[in-house]
Amino acid sequence: MIQTKAYAAQSPTSLLQPYQFQRRDPRPDDVVIEIAFCGICHSDIHTVRSEWGPAAYPCVPGHEIVGRVIQVGKKVKRFKVGDLAGVGCFVDSCGKCPPCKANEEQFCEGHTVFTYNSKELDGKTPTQGGYSSHITVREKFTLKIKKGLPLERVAPLLCAGITTYSPLKRYGTKKGKKVGVVGLGGLGHMAVKLAKAMGAEVTVFSTSPNKEVDAKKLGAKNFVITKDPQNFQKYAGKLDLIIDTVSAKHDFSPYLSTLKIGGTHVLVGVAPEPNQFAAISLIFGRKVLAGSLIGGIKETQEMLDFCARKKVFSDIELIPAEKINEAYERTIKGQVKYRFVVDAKTL
Repeated sequence: MIQTKAYAAQSPTSLLQPYQFQRRDPRPDDVVIEIAFCGICHSDIHTVRSEWGPAAYPCVPGHEIVGRVIQVGKKVKRFKVGDLAGVGCFVDSCGKCPPCKANEEQFCEGHTVFTYNSKELDGKTPTQGGYSSHITVREKFTLKIKKGLPLERVAPLLCAGITTYSPLKRYGTKKGKKVGVVGLGGLGHMAVKLAKAMGAEVTVFSTSPNKEVDAKKLGAKNFVITKDPQNFQKYAGKLDLIIDTVSAKHDFSPYLSTLKIGGTHVLVGVAPEPNQFAAISLIFGRKVLAGSLIGGIKETQEMLDFCARKKVFSDIELIPAEKINEAYERTIKGQVKYRFVVDAKTL
């Protein structure tokens, strides 16, 4: 067994504290990664505080993981010791159902094994995430990271990157398209960067006037302050696609008004309570309200390769492990540009 240092929550109300546990030794198809960096996703906070349902404790969060391979199983072919590797939001699936066979493992009809607060396929062994020194993962669910990249800025791509890349690609983002991004946080700033890299003209919608300068630096052409409904009128019928990253209750109707006929408004943010919109805002214009989760392993690897080619990485604040709890509070208050990343050496 592999002795592993980590930070864990022991209850929904406790602070994350140092914790030690054991990872499994590599099976024939396993890769062991010494973790270098792990991003802090808002879903980590929701999970450890049992805001999305009861979590299992102790809980080691983290699913934006990058590091170096230190062991491989005897059947592993794609990785060798010393390679750079990443782990995203899930680490296994049934492999037999239609979604799995279609490289959409995130929608596995059998059992998607999430990176933490989940159970292995045996239904018993709990998974623990990337706020830790090591992780053991099946080769199939391990992602290749190119050499020479800023690893701390690559880490958030494993969630924030694929969450926004997947719908941008699915709905045909390319040169000549116009994309709106609602919210400029961890997800939103990646949506702006990726849409710009794909050739689109980007419009950011935000409640915060002070984010306009950042939005333009990240690649947005236009910026809309959403507190005044009249500000939407200038963009009525202009956009092909909207990526909505906001995780708070809000009315979709004003945003839908900015879509062209047949345009699509995609939700990637998860609000804790139901949102609302006027049905007529969909009906007039044959518009589509859609949702998107993350991506399968194949698409996540595609996203990593795209970002390496285009030099698209997350804007981050690197922190030692001892500042994780402070980072949680600052994340909730929106006081980060734009993703906290834990330096695993400090565990």
